[in-house]
Amino acid sequence: MKICFFDMEGTLLEKNISLDNGKVAPSAWTALAKEISEECFIEEEVTKDMWLDKKYFSYTEWMKDTVRIHIKYGMNKQHLDKIINGARMHDGAIELFDFLRDSNVVTALISGGFKQLADLTQRTLKIDHAYSACEYFFDKEGDVEHFNLLPTDEIGKLVFMSHLADEYGVNLQDCIFVGDGKNDVHLAKKVGTSIAFNAQKELIDASTFSVKQNTPDLASIIPIIRSKF
Repeated sequence: MKICFFDMEGTLLEKNISLDNGKVAPSAWTALAKEISEECFIEEEVTKDMWLDKKYFSYTEWMKDTVRIHIKYGMNKQHLDKIINGARMHDGAIELFDFLRDSNVVTALISGGFKQLADLTQRTLKIDHAYSACEYFFDKEGDVEHFNLLPTDEIGKLVFMSHLADEYGVNLQDCIFVGDGKNDVHLAKKVGTSIAFNAQKELIDASTFSVKQNTPDLASIIPIIRSKF
């Protein structure tokens, strides 16, 4: 049995290049802050500097601070819905997952982003398992009522990956990982095969294969995965 793990944003979903500040990979966190207000976006950008300067103890602490900022500037369900509705799959994603299903490969998504976005991606591609970091709950007016946070980024991604592999009795050396960000280096180093898909340099250096394309097409990695069966 094989398990193929995927990052979501920038890997399965198109990157929002306009939000790339060169610090961390652009994500729906930043897009949401920008949608709420320019002031929210500016304050959220400060948290990225704090993250890179290791001012946060953990990813959970960073998320809590960012959620605080979102709420402070009046986040509403409509803001998140606009981000979710604007998400676009990379070309070739459906073909790739059809191939994986036909090959009896277990598929899993592990994202440091929003559950609502992971749910949409999982349903569209019929992914077996999906882990995500932040779920917002809204009241009937659409205001934030509560939220749930899971540490599914950086080293936390590896924890969830290892747990799922154990559930299937599969060694990580028999697993495949596909991602694009430097926050995925922990995963790339632990699996038997890792594919850096239009990735940041840190992940390219840690991965078995690197695919760079001007027009991303996930179907192009099918031959790489097939060769590992």
